Amino acid sequence: MATNGPGWDLWRTFDAVLREGSLSKAARALGLTQPTAGRHIAELEAALGTGALFTRSARGLQPTETALRLVPHAQTMAAAAAALVRSASAPGDTVRGIVRISVSDVVGAEVLPPILTALHTRHPELILELLLTNTSTDLLRRDADLAIRMTEPKQQALLVQYVGRIRLGFYAHRTYLERTQPIERVADLAQHAIIGFDRDTASIQALEAVWPDLPAFALRTDNQLAQISMVRAGFGIGVLQVPIAIRDPGLKPVLPELFTAHLPVWIAMHEDLRATRRIRTVFDALVQGMTAHVRAGENPAQQDDPSHPVKAPL
Repeated sequence: MATNGPGWDLWRTFDAVLREGSLSKAARALGLTQPTAGRHIAELEAALGTGALFTRSARGLQPTETALRLVPHAQTMAAAAAALVRSASAPGDTVRGIVRISVSDVVGAEVLPPILTALHTRHPELILELLLTNTSTDLLRRDADLAIRMTEPKQQALLVQYVGRIRLGFYAHRTYLERTQPIERVADLAQHAIIGFDRDTASIQALEAVWPDLPAFALRTDNQLAQISMVRAGFGIGVLQVPIAIRDPGLKPVLPELFTAHLPVWIAMHEDLRATRRIRTVFDALVQGMTAHVRAGENPAQQDDPSHPVKAPL
């Protein structure tokens, strides 16, 4: 005879413990008591009949092999539940309710704030969730409603708008350039502090494709917001989005005539959401705002220059 499986409350607690690493933190995140969270895990273990899902360690609760096999399924359930909440947050023909946006760290922190501020000023009943990640969020699984991507979305059933290419360039702060040797040719860069990536192989390879004689990095970090901050602090030379760099008068281009690259941008959403007014309103605002961002960094003389498209999330 068929029986019902574990309820969503148990799986939700399981997902929270995976993310938080402890019962107490998971309970706080869910608005539960720690004993209730512990009981949920025990009930899930009993219902599945697979033994312990977590083991205790000095670093907190660690998932067992059984738990790790369940992770993608639990994440799919969590994403679906969140999508249900967003869908039910308001009627489809209104501009209010929840909209979740997936975007890279740099765009989320440096580009979107004024765009989303203007949007929320026009539509104060919108609730915006911002997921900052440099990995491609699965829109078909509804991990997010909208995404700004720097690689072309290939999935079917997505509504995709190509925005343009963000121009990239080498930049350094005025204080760094004032205390170091002049930079007149590419070979001079070997004597300077270059800020680059640590273990992000894709971004390193993308940079090497544009600049084959890449000197050793004086500072390595895969966190691109940290790279921008180090350039602004005068540590050395780094690759920045031109529209971001030109907002700071202290930042100066380095060898702009010799180094140029571009970062393509697409806005994507599930095609089933095109008739949902709040989603479409945010989609259109992102297209408009990102188009303005792209144009702010365009050099009219090189606007149609097809050289060196960079596909890593710089």
